[in-house]
Amino acid sequence: MRWVLPDHIQDALPSDAHRLESLRRRLLDAFRLRGYQLVMPPLLEYLDSLTTGAGKDLELRTFKLVDQLSGRSMGVRADMTPQVTRIDAHLLNRRGVSRLCYCGSVLHTLPSTLTGTREPLQLGAELYGHAGIEADVEILRLLAEVLRLAEVPASRIDIGHVGLFHALAARAGLVPGREEELFDLLQAKDVPELRRMLADVSEPARSALLALPELYGGPEVLAEAAARLPQDAEIAGPLAELRQLADALGDLPVSFDLADLRGYHYHSGIVFAAYGAESPAALALGGRYDRVGQAFGRARPATGFSLDLRELAWHLPIPAAPAGAVLAPPDDDAGLASEVSALRARGEIVMVALPGHEGTWNEAGCDRQLVKRGDRWAVVPLQGE
Repeated sequence: MRWVLPDHIQDALPSDAHRLESLRRRLLDAFRLRGYQLVMPPLLEYLDSLTTGAGKDLELRTFKLVDQLSGRSMGVRADMTPQVTRIDAHLLNRRGVSRLCYCGSVLHTLPSTLTGTREPLQLGAELYGHAGIEADVEILRLLAEVLRLAEVPASRIDIGHVGLFHALAARAGLVPGREEELFDLLQAKDVPELRRMLADVSEPARSALLALPELYGGPEVLAEAAARLPQDAEIAGPLAELRQLADALGDLPVSFDLADLRGYHYHSGIVFAAYGAESPAALALGGRYDRVGQAFGRARPATGFSLDLRELAWHLPIPAAPAGAVLAPPDDDAGLASEVSALRARGEIVMVALPGHEGTWNEAGCDRQLVKRGDRWAVVPLQGE
């Protein structure tokens, strides 16, 4: 059947498209008012540019094809963040802080959940050029504000730090393949399998890695982590950054999960995930990724977040039915043209009738019509439908 779409690919019909576009405009305007400049990267690029520095997870999610002009491998973007990093590092080439935002479709080889789409509408913001914790605070506050403006306020923002994992994995002396397995088990909080895997790892690395799945909750978890993890600079530094965030974001619903390491191939420091009251899955993900720009010839401190606008819109309250459109007759009357212009200037939708379609204007959304009363045009309820 020619009209059947691939699995996990959907059309957006008029009501859904209107909701998505309204939300997109609202959030991009919020970015603009905070100094984040909009960029629009291309839908596809050479594969090495799309996936360099972003880890194998992104490469597995990327659709690949061969460019018939150059013969080189290309990919349809699965994440816009590396593209924006390329723009900052290679095209804008600014010396100071750069704030950029974006919104566009990305394509995934597989959906992230059983009911998810393979074509998320990714919206995000990135801050480049500042290595201090102040940039992470700004990004986290911006994320909370974006979710508030979308009418899906964050009920919880979980924060972790991949630096802790890297420091402990190095202490454990794990080879890369075993490190991958360890990462998966920590993400799943599979403590029995962790115990099995770490049976031959020496102390204190073994006890510290086994402690990570238990270290989640409010700011008090950070004091517990300081007591249970090894006392060295590579661990004290990340914990100090997390304490700074706890102090700076006390008015937000932040919590800490030291085993939440999503994107550890990609991120270099703080990572976070925001959840809504009715969303078991994260609404937005982000973190610090200082090393990615190096692949484009210019390493820059970087932190940011992104979300799927489609998923966010799904959580929005069902809007009230919008006001219907006004139907105007196909008349050359100058007064009619003036009235149509005035109505549209006030934000009214006005459709001009076309001949041969009597009785069909209700389904097009019209509930009123322009009729001439004497020498003036008036808006009245739609008749004859």
